[in-house]
Amino acid sequence: MPLRRAFHHFELTFLLTLRWLLFLNTEVQVVTVQSGPLVRTEGSHVTIWCNVTGYKEGVEQDFEWSMYLPSIPDQEIRIVSTAQSNYAYAVYAQRVNSNEIYVERLSIDSAVLHITKVQAKDQGLFECYTPNTDGRYLGSYSARTNLTVIADSLTVTAPAQTLSKVEGDTLQLTCEVSRTTMQHTHLSVGWYLRSPEDAAAAPQELVTLSRDFVLRSGGPYRQRMAAGDLRLDKTSATSYRLTIHKLQPVDQGLLYCQAAEWIQDADGSWFAMTRKQSEKTQLRIQPTDRDFSIQVSTERRSFTAGEPLELRCTIEAQNVPERFFSVSWVFSSSPVAVVGPSAVPVLGPEYVAREAAGQMTIRKESNNVHLLKLQRLRSGDAGKYICRVTEREKTPTGDFIDRSKRSRNVQITVQPFKSNITVTLASNASEVLEGNAIQLICSVQSATGPVSVVWQWTDKDAAEMTQEVASVDRDGTVRHSPFYRERSSYGEIRVEKLQMDTFSLSLYNSLPGDEGEYQCVATEWHQNGTEPELSWAKMEEKSASKTVTIKTVESSFMVSASSRTPSITFGDSFDLLCLVKPRHNARVPTSVTWRFMPAGTEAEDDDDEQGGFKDLVTFTREGTLQWGEQLLGLGTRTTVDRSHSNTNFRLSVTRAGRREAGKYQCTAILWRKNYDNSWSRVANRTSNLLGISVLQPESKLKVQKNNQSRKYLEDSRVRINCSITSQTSPDSQHAVLWYVRRAAGSEADELLLRIERSGAFEYGAYADEERLRRRVQAERLSPRLYVLTLNRAESSDSGTYYCLVEEWLSDPDGAWYRLSRESSGFTQVLVRQPEVRLQVEETESNVTVEESSSIRLGCSIPSQSSKDSRFSVSWYVERPEDEENEDQPGEEGRERECVFSIGHDAVFGNGNCSPREEAGPSSRLQFDRTTSDQYSLTIQGARPTDAGRYYCHVEEWLLNPRNAWYRLATNNSGFIYVSVLQRVSTVHSVVCANESLFYFVFFYPFPIFGILLIAVLLVRYKSRNNGKSQEGKNGAPLLWIKEPHLSYSPTCLDPPALSLHPGSVD
Repeated sequence: MPLRRAFHHFELTFLLTLRWLLFLNTEVQVVTVQSGPLVRTEGSHVTIWCNVTGYKEGVEQDFEWSMYLPSIPDQEIRIVSTAQSNYAYAVYAQRVNSNEIYVERLSIDSAVLHITKVQAKDQGLFECYTPNTDGRYLGSYSARTNLTVIADSLTVTAPAQTLSKVEGDTLQLTCEVSRTTMQHTHLSVGWYLRSPEDAAAAPQELVTLSRDFVLRSGGPYRQRMAAGDLRLDKTSATSYRLTIHKLQPVDQGLLYCQAAEWIQDADGSWFAMTRKQSEKTQLRIQPTDRDFSIQVSTERRSFTAGEPLELRCTIEAQNVPERFFSVSWVFSSSPVAVVGPSAVPVLGPEYVAREAAGQMTIRKESNNVHLLKLQRLRSGDAGKYICRVTEREKTPTGDFIDRSKRSRNVQITVQPFKSNITVTLASNASEVLEGNAIQLICSVQSATGPVSVVWQWTDKDAAEMTQEVASVDRDGTVRHSPFYRERSSYGEIRVEKLQMDTFSLSLYNSLPGDEGEYQCVATEWHQNGTEPELSWAKMEEKSASKTVTIKTVESSFMVSASSRTPSITFGDSFDLLCLVKPRHNARVPTSVTWRFMPAGTEAEDDDDEQGGFKDLVTFTREGTLQWGEQLLGLGTRTTVDRSHSNTNFRLSVTRAGRREAGKYQCTAILWRKNYDNSWSRVANRTSNLLGISVLQPESKLKVQKNNQSRKYLEDSRVRINCSITSQTSPDSQHAVLWYVRRAAGSEADELLLRIERSGAFEYGAYADEERLRRRVQAERLSPRLYVLTLNRAESSDSGTYYCLVEEWLSDPDGAWYRLSRESSGFTQVLVRQPEVRLQVEETESNVTVEESSSIRLGCSIPSQSSKDSRFSVSWYVERPEDEENEDQPGEEGRERECVFSIGHDAVFGNGNCSPREEAGPSSRLQFDRTTSDQYSLTIQGARPTDAGRYYCHVEEWLLNPRNAWYRLATNNSGFIYVSVLQRVSTVHSVVCANESLFYFVFFYPFPIFGILLIAVLLVRYKSRNNGKSQEGKNGAPLLWIKEPHLSYSPTCLDPPALSLHPGSVD
């Protein structure tokens, strides 16, 4: 196919060129396709038209549709053809065979490609090709357009519901429409109504917001939308609200919302990519009944002149607020008043003045209830009353019609005036506490005309003494008598007319002088004559009385103080309650003062003012606080409050200390506020005394008391723990004292050191005497663990150790006090020297040497008590007793002689003995220490007198903690039996034995011989020089005499040996 296309393009190019050259006026074939790009939503129905012009007329054109994918732009994919049934490739064959894709021919030269359900893979370049039918190629035979397939993101939601409305109601429905399309699109939203009776009928358009934001409605609803009864409002970015006012029966059916998403193609036309509908709302409308009925009601029909009359006309109909009713009141065929739909009454001529005087009321109480009220009936008001109701209704044509109905006659009878009033007097209490209000209510029943009231007071002790308090005229004017005018001017007396038949008298801040009998005298008045000449006449006068007793506050005024915690510990809180009885009102307030006398303060007498009590705080009568001269503790720990009833006054002290201990009492003063705002003291009371003891808290200190015994070596570190297992308070601080008991019978335990609660150290006298300051160390590893450490322990440190713990607490005033002391268990400490493990080689041996040879004596120490041990080594020899040596004899008749000694400080002769042979260069003794535990002594030039029994004596020394050396142990080695063999003297032995003779024989001859040889050579050399001329002339060679090489090697000397002499080894 691409080859055919290329060939066609080549032919087309060639023919076009030839056409232009030969046939300039010949028509050219042109294929046009719908302009792109075309943007469509996935799943929608896509149409693309294709037209052909410029071909030979009368020949039907065929159309072949292909596409090119964006990923393979050069690969043609055949779709459908009008000429070939099997034209489609496999990828489209199934969809073409199922008519999902087909070509609709509009005419012989026009066709439309239909894709009923476009898919995302259909996106690409579509080509419409028309085969040549003219036999010649001139023009274009194909055209292309681009199709873009996007996801369908349009959503239309509205709840499915069933609504029941009444004709004339208002309906509101909301539809949510949204989309997330990236392209620029428009939305159109409309509401439609489908008849439930004919499902096949087309839906009725109610109102639609077009894609151009133009609001339009269907034909039957245009007039209702113009009248404002039909609205479509966009309330948010996605919400559309339908409002229908004055619902009609024709609005019944299925309502739903339909939205369409539109996009503008390249040719400028708009295309609805997708349309969706919401869930449907079932709307039912109940028609209204236009009929109505009237009913007039009254409480009774027989009245007495002066009584009020109330007539109510009730309209019973549906949807009354939406309808227009006029109500007319008629009395005996004479109009009384007309109330139109606007509720403005129009009065009849005879009732204008009566309504202006407030004796008549025309009112619309509700939408369907109208009231006619005559305040004071007259005899002329007796007769028949009628209520006439007229409804005005507007027809669909715009005309108005009236429908009227009248009620039944209501016959009212009015009897002449006759007074039947009764008077009752009630009070708030028969006994009133001083300062409280006296309230009297006078009720006048069965009064038909105006009533006036006079309030009187009679002293109970003097019945003839009656005074007028105040009066209320028939028109409601209040007048006070001169005797009570001043109190009333301050608001102490108040007289009111609560209702037409109810009157009140209130005396505030009652005084004892207000006690007595109160009387209410009521007079009923009757109006005679007609307007404008009217006069008032007294009909009847009646009274009622009430006796009121005033209870003075002083008689029941009591003050008492109480406390639930008379004894507390440091840091606790306590409350003191002052109870004032009885409760009084604000006009008779109480001032309460808390007083305090510290513990240990003695009062001089019983008078508080002269005693030790001082004021702490006062609740003034105005309700404020006034602090006194005596403050508890820091002052900030004291709070006071009182109850709402002003009967309980509480003093609270937190974190109490010594300063808060003592006696408390409260005093109360009762005040009365006079009507002129001045104050008078009524009574003074003092409560009982409250003693408060503040004690130290009970100690909970516990120290671990486990007794134990420990053993240590000298120069070790001794650690003794002091553990506190419990304490009284988390804020407790401790002082720790360390003691030592030297022996069981010692007089007193010695104090090593003291650790203050602040952490400071203080050494005891014993630490100074025993020079322990540098070795003793105390630590606090945690708030409850203390450790005593003895460094480089000595045997003198042995004893019994324990700690004494003092617990300290801070009182609320910040002062520290010692609460308790507790000692720990005893720790028996034994410091001993290291165990003796000194061992010296004890093997005995026999040694026989020749005279003048060397004797080697070894001393091996295979075991020692400590790695830090040092040794003092001495060699002894024991010989049998003889006449020449009469020194100190040894065991078994032997004489012991010190041969050699070296001390632990490595100084020769500093051992436990003094050698007979003094140290010096000529000493025959040679000492050697190959290792720390191997010692040897060599005696050179053995003599017969050196024979005997030898052994080494070892002393083990250690350095104590005071840096002083002490001897820990001693031990002797086994015996070495030495025998010296004498030998016969020879020349060789004599020469070698005498040093002077040795040098004379073997050393001195050589230098003498050398000197003589040099002299001989010199003499000869000079003699040859004298005869040199003869010899040189004859050519004879000079004689060279070589000095003979002499070497000397002694034959009787041993190799030199390294000797260590006493005092040469450190």
